[in-house]
Amino acid sequence: MHQQILQCRLCAETFGFQPHPVVQGSHNAKIMQISQAPSKSVHETGKPFNDASGRRLRGEWYGITDEVFYDPNLFYIVSMAHCYPGKSPGGGDRRPPRVCSELWLSKELELVNNEIYIIIGSYASEFFFPGEKITHLAFEDREINGKPVYVLPHPSPLNMKWFMDYPEFTEQRIPIIKREVHRVLGIEMV
Repeated sequence: MHQQILQCRLCAETFGFQPHPVVQGSHNAKIMQISQAPSKSVHETGKPFNDASGRRLRGEWYGITDEVFYDPNLFYIVSMAHCYPGKSPGGGDRRPPRVCSELWLSKELELVNNEIYIIIGSYASEFFFPGEKITHLAFEDREINGKPVYVLPHPSPLNMKWFMDYPEFTEQRIPIIKREVHRVLGIEMV
């Protein structure tokens, strides 16, 4: 399936540029992390969360090294849209096309034998929990397929207002998520 995903060009006409699907991990990864779509730098490098958002996610929120994060047996890293969707006329990136999640993500959810899910950003959380606001989901424990789910706001530097409005996320929720990530990965907290 990875080969099929990497060869997908379904959105080439919609995007107006050559799609570059990005997905990483094995079917036995312990954590399935699902975000909205790769950034432009991820599109260019082919390496998920290879940007400021990823540095915050790995270092501050998970408290793990790059080696651990990019180990395919530990993390299955995927997005609602496997390709960078391009810039929106109003600023920011375009909304990820739903066709990608319907075609690929639905299959990945069945095939990956993970222990927990981490859902990143409002687009991804809306897919799994329609009509619910990320401001609530980020503070709640949920389940998908009988497995724990942790919803995170996007760690982008562009999302600073959210973090200023909800400081309790960083103060209270991040330590819980960090402990769970370390527990699942079998890493001792430092």
